[in-house]
Amino acid sequence: MARGGARRGGRDLSLENIVEASLRIADENGLEELTIRRIAAELGVGAMTLYSYVRSKDEIFDAMADHVLGGIRIPEADPADPAAVLRAAATGFLDMMRRHPSIVQLMTSRVTISIHSMEGGMEGIIARFLEAGLTPETAVRCYSFLITYALGFAGYQHPRPWGHADRPDSAELRRQRVHFYSSLPVGKFPSVVAIADRLVDLPADDQFDYAVEAFITSVLAAEAHKSSA
Repeated sequence: MARGGARRGGRDLSLENIVEASLRIADENGLEELTIRRIAAELGVGAMTLYSYVRSKDEIFDAMADHVLGGIRIPEADPADPAAVLRAAATGFLDMMRRHPSIVQLMTSRVTISIHSMEGGMEGIIARFLEAGLTPETAVRCYSFLITYALGFAGYQHPRPWGHADRPDSAELRRQRVHFYSSLPVGKFPSVVAIADRLVDLPADDQFDYAVEAFITSVLAAEAHKSSA
């Protein structure tokens, strides 16, 4: 596979350029809008030029997943504090999926087994869990819960912008959603109407944090119980 030679805007075209352009398109519009022609247009080259770097769109999908998973950033945490280590992993997973919403679609539609993605997205995280004192069984259970919960939550939150606290219009979006719930026919939705001001929090960051903290508390309590038995 070629890795250089074509030019775009005076610069060499590379697989990295192709992956970055593909992520921009997929993150903004969804994987279904990602085509070879669309990527080529984004890069200012002919469609056939891309085939010097990738054989198919599936290969681009694999390269995208490899790039995102391999580059995951997990916040630093005290290795002597397993709760902090688990919390940092949850934060890292969710942040990755927010930066690249298309990774949610990619991870639920294909298996990535490249060395780069497994080093960043699996080995580095599980190593932290083991260093924090978790048993192999518990480390696997924690990894499974945290990555799948982050996948589900990120997918649920993405089309519900009132859940993003960092958006400048989040307060107005929340107000509109409360109004929507409150305006439902009370005869059919008595419970929904009654707690409309709380239902708006379904996709909120606090809900993610609440579930993660509940999980961590449960896991560490179970570990302590096994240790004292």
